[in-house]
Amino acid sequence: MLILALLLSVPPVLWTDPGPIDRIDFELPARGVALPTPPFQFVREDLSGNSPKVLVKDADGIVWQVKGGPEGRAEAFASRMAAALGYYTDSIAFFHKGRIEGVNVALKRASGFLSSDGAFTYAGFERREPQSRFLTDEDWTWIDNPFTGTKELKGLKIFLMLISNWDNKDKRDARQGSNTGILEVSSAGEIKRYFYVTDWGQSLGAWGLYTGRSGWNCADYSRQTPEFVTGSDGPRLTFGFGGQRTSDFSHDIARADVEWLMQRLGVITDRQIRTALRVSGASAEEEDCFSRALRQRIEALRNVSKPAP
Repeated sequence: MLILALLLSVPPVLWTDPGPIDRIDFELPARGVALPTPPFQFVREDLSGNSPKVLVKDADGIVWQVKGGPEGRAEAFASRMAAALGYYTDSIAFFHKGRIEGVNVALKRASGFLSSDGAFTYAGFERREPQSRFLTDEDWTWIDNPFTGTKELKGLKIFLMLISNWDNKDKRDARQGSNTGILEVSSAGEIKRYFYVTDWGQSLGAWGLYTGRSGWNCADYSRQTPEFVTGSDGPRLTFGFGGQRTSDFSHDIARADVEWLMQRLGVITDRQIRTALRVSGASAEEEDCFSRALRQRIEALRNVSKPAP
């Protein structure tokens, strides 16, 4: 209840209408922001969290957090899809390779993907939004937030299960690293607090709690696709998903919640999905594989969103 008290004077936001799906350019990061423009100038190494990363400034003066490793592909794709559905996410672009100028310090963790001459491979660029502040002393959980019971929150849960994002930690997992957060944004004299998922890196693989789980692995993702929607229990639907917070996701999803999400998810085209995969680093084979499995899961949702006979 502490979160609710703190938000009395600042509107909490989980979902906003991003407009018609057919007008969203999936080539671009979330909310249609411009891609990072080289040359990139090194600012400093960022030692927060668990992943190796640095901060850079691009040719337009925009600051980006550059995270090394294969997770950038899943994050670039998932963030585009989530934003198209109306959820706030970081704007993330994926680069197979590139160069950062001015790396003149001995790197600690980032040396695994960034060489001393500034060359890097497999990196996600996450935009640091101007006039925004990540609330390091506040967070939320899947069961304690201002949106409990809403279709918007349940829709977000469905989307995480759709992409098999098993790493759905929240405030209760702060010691391991929460993957939920609150971003305070000032715009046109108004302040809003966006409740959002901060890390999509363990998506598009196999779900699981302890063993067998993976990220960005289409063989695993496809193998579990038939188990995505497993049936119904009265008005509630059942899913095969398992993750860090399985019970918070598996007990309260109804047909009406799926129907609400499908108003947007159901009109995303195969071409848009393929575009998002391609610009997120998917090979031609991965593009074919992931787009096929995603479509099968989306159609499974469409089928269960219809009233039971």
